Amino acid sequence: MMVSGSHDEHLPSSGSASRGSVRQYGSNQSGSQHFGEQLSSNGNVSPVEASPYLGPQEYSETDYLLPDKLYGRSTLSASVRSDDACGSDAPAETVCSMVLQILVPFLLSGFGTVSAGMLLDVVQNWDVFQEITELFILVPAVLGMKGNLEMTLASRLSTAVNSGKMGSAREKWMLIAGNLALKQLQATVLGVLASLLATLLGWMAEGQMPLDHIMLLCSTSISTAFVASLLQGIIMVGVIIGSKRMGLNPDNVATPMAASFGDLITLALLACFSQWFFSFIDVYPYVLYLVDLLLLCLIPLWVIIASKHSASLILLRTGWEPIITAMVISSIGGLILEKTVSDQNLAGIIVYAPVINGIGGNLVSIQSSRISTSLHLNYPHREVPEDRQSCYNPCRTFFGTGANHRSAQVLLLLVIPGQLVFIYTIHLIKGGHTLPSPLFTVTFLSASLIQVSSLLCMADCMVHCLWRRGKDPDSYSIPYLTALGDLLGTTLLALSFLILWCAGDSGSV
Repeated sequence: MMVSGSHDEHLPSSGSASRGSVRQYGSNQSGSQHFGEQLSSNGNVSPVEASPYLGPQEYSETDYLLPDKLYGRSTLSASVRSDDACGSDAPAETVCSMVLQILVPFLLSGFGTVSAGMLLDVVQNWDVFQEITELFILVPAVLGMKGNLEMTLASRLSTAVNSGKMGSAREKWMLIAGNLALKQLQATVLGVLASLLATLLGWMAEGQMPLDHIMLLCSTSISTAFVASLLQGIIMVGVIIGSKRMGLNPDNVATPMAASFGDLITLALLACFSQWFFSFIDVYPYVLYLVDLLLLCLIPLWVIIASKHSASLILLRTGWEPIITAMVISSIGGLILEKTVSDQNLAGIIVYAPVINGIGGNLVSIQSSRISTSLHLNYPHREVPEDRQSCYNPCRTFFGTGANHRSAQVLLLLVIPGQLVFIYTIHLIKGGHTLPSPLFTVTFLSASLIQVSSLLCMADCMVHCLWRRGKDPDSYSIPYLTALGDLLGTTLLALSFLILWCAGDSGSV
């Protein structure tokens, strides 16, 4: 990074300024060297040529994604941070523009989850789903990978765009290639782990698990995760670059667009791969082994490509904890879904599970991405706003005048009208000639409102806590939040259908 002379003349020589510079560019004492800046003995900054290929030992997971010459803003003091907040590349937003930017992707993602729910309602009667019920455990885990991978990628790249770190074509494509390769690696590993966890949970529930069922679960999970991740990753890159060129805030657009077709694409691939492998399981069982072997052999290639860029190299080493933990949480939600679907009195839940889980994950991902971008732009690492330094108060999430308070209010207000549209759409597609029953509408909307409000409070607390601990919220928060959304949404939805069954309301589904 090069610091212009005019900028250097205004830098204070105090020790506090020096410490602020170090905190801005890294979480350890060598942070100022990450971007080619060396502090002299008198406190001035002497610029040196920066290299994007600095050794991995000089970085941590909290470093900015593109350590190049583009990022010239400083956060040496609160007043400068305030000026940067106003003059950053992130678009200045009114409430109206925020709603308009969020509304269209939100509706698209909602109709995508509706389509996924309708598809799941159809494929649950296929032979493979009837024979191998553990596939239902895979559904939330594999669908949840969009929160682990696609939404996390969207959040990271949105922060990079809003921070002005994707102006250089060479660095931009290095960053994109490294992140896509990392995502393919993570998708392959998560596919294996999701199938093993589904096998374990299925064995614990049923007491047995044939080998051919295990191989089908593994092949289906890996193939679905790999292909879906590749397709959605390419789409995400196009959405983020296109939104920036159109003057839209990627934080508002990218994460819901990641889910617009994500659920439908992933579920369609899961159903097709499982049915295809099921047709080979008795005649050509070696096909399943060959598919697994081929995709696993690509792992070294993804490791090599991901290690070419410092940002993806850091996540290659440290980014496994949140996505694996999130996958385990989603699998528990899948176990609840499997047990609920097996009960004929509660079978209607299968249509609405992707909707409530998808909408909750989409909305909380927007909020998490926005808060993370705000912290990246305006605060050094491990430093949070004054109102977040005391004990956490959930009321602060929705009551305030800041941009993040307004976005939380807007996102919460979208829940009821949005879910009403999606409920009525499902009812029309299923051929209903009357409106859904009032009791079903009230219970479903209540479950969705409780889920989203809880997730928004969790996001406010979690993102600031991660930032205070020196971890990048773009990589850590969304996997946890979307997985918790799947678990909370499935549980609340099962409880809602249990209430409907106890009340004798059979006209709702």
